[in-house]
Amino acid sequence: MEKKLRILMLEDREEDAGLINRTLTKDGIDYTSYNVDTREEFVKALAEYSPDIILSDHALPQFNSQEALKICKQSGFKGPFILVTGTVSEEFAVSCLKQGADDYVLKSNLARLPSAIDNALKQRQMESKRKKAESALRKQNNELVKINKELDSFVYSVSHNLRAPLMSVLGLVQLAKMNDKNDDLIYDMYFDKIEQSIHKLDNTLKEILDYSRNARSEVRIERVNLKQLIEDMFDRLYYMEGSENIEKQITLEETEPFYSDSQRLSVICNNLISNAIKYRSPIQKKQFIHIHITVDAKSAKIHFEDNGIGIPQDLQTRIFDMFFRATDRSEGAGLGLYIVKEAVDKLHGTIDVKSELSKGTIFNMEIPNHGPQEVSK
Repeated sequence: MEKKLRILMLEDREEDAGLINRTLTKDGIDYTSYNVDTREEFVKALAEYSPDIILSDHALPQFNSQEALKICKQSGFKGPFILVTGTVSEEFAVSCLKQGADDYVLKSNLARLPSAIDNALKQRQMESKRKKAESALRKQNNELVKINKELDSFVYSVSHNLRAPLMSVLGLVQLAKMNDKNDDLIYDMYFDKIEQSIHKLDNTLKEILDYSRNARSEVRIERVNLKQLIEDMFDRLYYMEGSENIEKQITLEETEPFYSDSQRLSVICNNLISNAIKYRSPIQKKQFIHIHITVDAKSAKIHFEDNGIGIPQDLQTRIFDMFFRATDRSEGAGLGLYIVKEAVDKLHGTIDVKSELSKGTIFNMEIPNHGPQEVSK
């Protein structure tokens, strides 16, 4: 023991108390003991003697171990409570342990008492450390929740606060272009560059918002019309440069209704379709995006295929990394495909890529079909 052990004994027989003391002394335990045999003395000793451990006989003239256990719990005593008594039934011993006793030792076998005390103290110390660790972990989790909420608020606030003046600047640029009566081509060029920069920054802010929403928000299950969702994405991207020259084909085979998170699926499809348009191949006479969807009770399998510029073989394992750009034609922040992968993972799905330079790229996804039962949860 690192310090002198303070033992409170609840025992009405002096000879039994003496046997306990001799056993502990013989074993080399460094301790002091205080003996009581009434309820009043026991309550007072708990408060004033501040014991590390209690050794209690079961039956005293007007008091017993079960009452002593209740008093210990009410007082907030954190140390071990060991029953040291005469012959008891196994049922009684189990009952005492269920009520909070750490161990029981028969007076006919006091040689086991020192090891019982040592084990009980170690067990209590381990329990105390575990509770402290749990308390610290709860505190850290609460701090993380607070930080995440603050980060969410920060991301949304900054993104919206930046996008608002960006749109104002964009509007002013467009007005200036309309009111430029000098027909000076150099000013048109400057305005075009400003406009491109604004759109580029706005797209980056949208990607940050998509990332934040995917990372923080819970998955919301609802019925999804995948074909309609993808057609809506094509409509949104209709004015994207080069979109009008690409053949779009969407086919759907659906044997069961599909249930998933429409917001995340919109983000996934928007990024894949816009990439296919952005990285179309100028050498292809007929540019296309073909999307084939198969839905059953288990999942939706989505096949994206284009005949764009393709991705080099040695870079294909890195395209889902944050801030990675596989081509010099990329003007974004390198978040698009990273967000796609994060959103697919959030839906517990899979995505893989096959690509060949100058021939095109194929993305195959499988997204679990959660079914109508999860909507009502």
